[in-house]
Amino acid sequence: MIGSSLVPAPIAALPWKLIFLVLAIGLFGGMTLFSAAGGSLSPWALNHFVRFVALLAVAIVLSYFQPRTFRDWAYPAYGLIIVLLIVVELIGVVGGGAQSWLDLGVFQLQPSELMKPVIVLILAGFYAGLPTGEIRKWSAIWPPALLTIVPSVMILLQPDLGTTLLLLFSALTVMFLAGLPLRLFIGGGLAVAAMIPIVYTFFMMPHQQKRVLIFLNPEDDPLGAGYHITQSKIAIGSGGLFGKGYLNGTQSHLHYLPEQHTDFIFPAMVEEWGLMGGLFLILCFALLFRWGMTVALESKDRFERLAAAGLTMTIFFYFAINLLMVMGLAPVVGIPLPLFSYGGSAMLTVMLCLGMLMSIDRNNRRERHRL
Repeated sequence: MIGSSLVPAPIAALPWKLIFLVLAIGLFGGMTLFSAAGGSLSPWALNHFVRFVALLAVAIVLSYFQPRTFRDWAYPAYGLIIVLLIVVELIGVVGGGAQSWLDLGVFQLQPSELMKPVIVLILAGFYAGLPTGEIRKWSAIWPPALLTIVPSVMILLQPDLGTTLLLLFSALTVMFLAGLPLRLFIGGGLAVAAMIPIVYTFFMMPHQQKRVLIFLNPEDDPLGAGYHITQSKIAIGSGGLFGKGYLNGTQSHLHYLPEQHTDFIFPAMVEEWGLMGGLFLILCFALLFRWGMTVALESKDRFERLAAAGLTMTIFFYFAINLLMVMGLAPVVGIPLPLFSYGGSAMLTVMLCLGMLMSIDRNNRRERHRL
């Protein structure tokens, strides 16, 4: 009665549990950026809030599209992003040691970020249209592999190892859920392990090589390659159970903690909010992932099921790799904390994923009402 009499039906039909989770994460991130800037809306917090509101609106608009529309748009979007990756290689802007951005005047766009949801849609559509009997044949492997390898190599040449890894993980998730034989993933894992020396030697910048070598023991070079992880651990550990208090972080305010507004925003937050703040954020993300996987499980259409699972896992990989990275459990590869860190391209990617997930959820509910 409340939804039908006081609130317009299209508004009432939105997945408000998800929206409230997204709002909690985004607002908490903005508060942390405000503190990291010494209690100022500039240069990060205000831009973060504006982007967050605008891109959340985009996600809500996307939720009103039919999931089949995303399937139809996937290949044109893939071709456009490949063209943009070529343009980046020719005239791209260098930042963080990688030539990954296009300067569009008003803002800088990172095309490689947009490839993550697109590759999920491409592969989900491919396997949805593949006859069940073909799933164990070579024809089920080489087209998705080629579609994934081409942009991965282009992104790795920028060089952007973090984005390349996320793209590969998202693609492998869809391929695994589609039912490809487990032996292929084991063999692929062994092949990747064999290629690590080649990637390390020929595709990684010197500062990236140092990060890989130092992450197991950052204390060997605490003022050099291990500085990021050392300061991150100090910030996390000094937060204790309840933190030092909002606006009272020392590692961030005294600029000991590098990249406190992007990749290392989680330590900046935990220093002020402590273990309880960190657990609250992790809980919000866990509930978001649970919602996304529920959408996948409830989907009757094969494309929608694979796409929902792949899009959810794309956001999960952002989250998991960032936390492993700032805790010293993985090399520093430049992955932001989704919806929480400062940055437009990553937030755009995550909001696109959420918008398409909401579209699939809306379609699921529509199908249930028809029964």
